[in-house]
Amino acid sequence: MTTASPDRAARSGAVLLYFTPLTLLVFLVLPNGFLLDIATSFMLKNRLHATPEQVAHFRLVTAIPVYFSFVFGLARDLWSPFGRRDRGFLMLFGVMTAAFFVGMTAAPLGYTTLLIGMLLVMFSFSFVSAAARGLLALVSQEQLMSGRLSALWNALSCVPYSLGAFGAGYLAENLTPEQTFLLVAFFSLLIALVGLWKPSAVFSHAYDQPLARGSDFVGDVRRLVRHWPCYPAVLLVCLCQFSPGTNTPLQFYLTNDLKLPDAVYADFQGILITAYIPACIVYGFLCKRLSLGTLLWIATIGWLPMAVPLLFIHSAASALWYAFPIGFFGGFAFATYWDLAMRSCPPGLQGTLMMLVAGGYELAYRGGDLIGASIYASSGTHGFLGCVILGTVTSALMIPVLLTVPKALVSTADGQRNPAVEAEVLREVAVG
Repeated sequence: MTTASPDRAARSGAVLLYFTPLTLLVFLVLPNGFLLDIATSFMLKNRLHATPEQVAHFRLVTAIPVYFSFVFGLARDLWSPFGRRDRGFLMLFGVMTAAFFVGMTAAPLGYTTLLIGMLLVMFSFSFVSAAARGLLALVSQEQLMSGRLSALWNALSCVPYSLGAFGAGYLAENLTPEQTFLLVAFFSLLIALVGLWKPSAVFSHAYDQPLARGSDFVGDVRRLVRHWPCYPAVLLVCLCQFSPGTNTPLQFYLTNDLKLPDAVYADFQGILITAYIPACIVYGFLCKRLSLGTLLWIATIGWLPMAVPLLFIHSAASALWYAFPIGFFGGFAFATYWDLAMRSCPPGLQGTLMMLVAGGYELAYRGGDLIGASIYASSGTHGFLGCVILGTVTSALMIPVLLTVPKALVSTADGQRNPAVEAEVLREVAVG
């Protein structure tokens, strides 16, 4: 099941080295990431004078391609642009995404034009995301590195997210929308250049092993539907990310109700995301020492009450103090659920499942934001409280879902062979 190597530590290091710049660039460009998400929200709020419901609606609609992410993942699993598999996707759609961003600079800023432009780049970049996530899951399974690669992916994803959160206010005040779009177009072209890189530690026979073998379209869809581990992995991510109080409602609560500057919301998100980094470092240490099953319970119990501190925010200082613990427990939980998702991928369908997880993440994130904005707007005195209560109740639903995770799948620590899972992979590949 693993790739033989005389120096496994060196090979693992080379794998981590490859995914470092790729992860950073993916999350710098990600249209629904913090850099563009917060920048566009400020464009809507300050330049176009949008209401909270309009901002939440914009975020919900522009993420439509992500809700159907499994389609892009399935395309990744079945199609090989230029005969180069994942590298072909990075090159082709990295250039296409840059072209769409450049095109957005030629249109006058308006709600409709911004909506259409973000939909186009979201569509194009979904292929890039499918390639990066699918390749990550495939390599993690073949080299028994799902825990370490989950920690790396989530920790490094927080760097551009954190910079985006802290820098979005600066961008909103000092760069025009056209300059912001050109900056992200440049990062998109860098992703295309990464597609030219082919380290042997990552790509040598990666697509020849049993874990990479799929079938035809109908067979792959049938296998995905029948693959039980997919379901709890997706549900746990969705429930973890359904946070109706931490996005648009919090932004308007801080700026309108508490009369704090716009930068406080951006700084809150920046600290929250930055706290993911030490959480992922801790997870990278623990995942090689504890079974994934144990880590899942630790992460879930720790995350359950994390919406409650939002109720104690009454000033800029309190907002920034509470951001760190919320972010730390959230980062640890998501690293754990991402680890589970990578282990749960059926053979040859890594892109499909990882994009299904990404779609569920986005649907829960945006749907929770829209519901939260409606609850917040419905009551001037108790709207924000309602958001926090709903977020806490839905988080509690993770406990029964956790009980449905196959025990054999999570019985080992990162780097340990799992004969039961290996036998199941060979059986599924043989059946087709």
